[in-house]
Amino acid sequence: MDQLTIGKFSLRSRLFVGTGKYATYELMQQALDASGCQVVTVAVRRERLLDDRGRSLLDFLDLSKYIVLPNTAGCFTADDAVRVALLGRDLLEKQHNPGSAWVKLEVLADKKTLLPDPVGSLDATRQLVKEGFAVLVYSSDDPIAARRLKEAGATSVMPAGSPIGSGQGVLNPLAISLCLETLKEKDPAYPVIVDAGVGTASDVAIAMELGADGVLLNTGIAHAKDPLAMARAMSHALEAGRLAARAGRIPKKRYASASSPMEATIGYIPGE
Repeated sequence: MDQLTIGKFSLRSRLFVGTGKYATYELMQQALDASGCQVVTVAVRRERLLDDRGRSLLDFLDLSKYIVLPNTAGCFTADDAVRVALLGRDLLEKQHNPGSAWVKLEVLADKKTLLPDPVGSLDATRQLVKEGFAVLVYSSDDPIAARRLKEAGATSVMPAGSPIGSGQGVLNPLAISLCLETLKEKDPAYPVIVDAGVGTASDVAIAMELGADGVLLNTGIAHAKDPLAMARAMSHALEAGRLAARAGRIPKKRYASASSPMEATIGYIPGE
């Protein structure tokens, strides 16, 4: 599969996988390996980096194999998100991880919906861009909000397929396609990652078939009955969706169109 460029990073895998919600760190390790991902997201708040035995999540990540994408999960104000992003950069620089140069920005509106706060997200994006971050920002599927975030300097806008952890997949394909059209209108290479709500492999394929450059997910693997099998399925679905998008699907028709002619036709080409 062709590589994806985001800021200074050139990525072979377009699947971004979270590190939360796994039963054990050991299971997380195995699932990340099965997914074939290159980028893993980590919530950098201290309480989210330690398990009930006091073990650090970072000790279970092979930093020669993965690029850590720190995220500001759990932040509900722009100021809190900026503070957490700065702490994450300091932490990863000490680990000598190149992921310290970027951040997955989340500024959430409330604890019930976990939907992004459009005003807070815009404010935090502007602040973090000034701090030198490559900002990958979680957004609603509103194309106008997505455009504003790009104009504020976001390296990538990440529209939600559906609410975080809901498993509802891509609820509004039209909205995602409008986001893609808006963000790529003058810059076809601008990276757009569908983030949140993935429940199974077909959700990943749909996102990629719409033209997304990648998919970020966590719960769909971590809470699957068999996380390792689901991790492999997500990887295959992403590749299949990407290939289908590039191949170009046939147009939808109201009525049937026979694959074989009813009678011989001069100049007939099989399949048309």
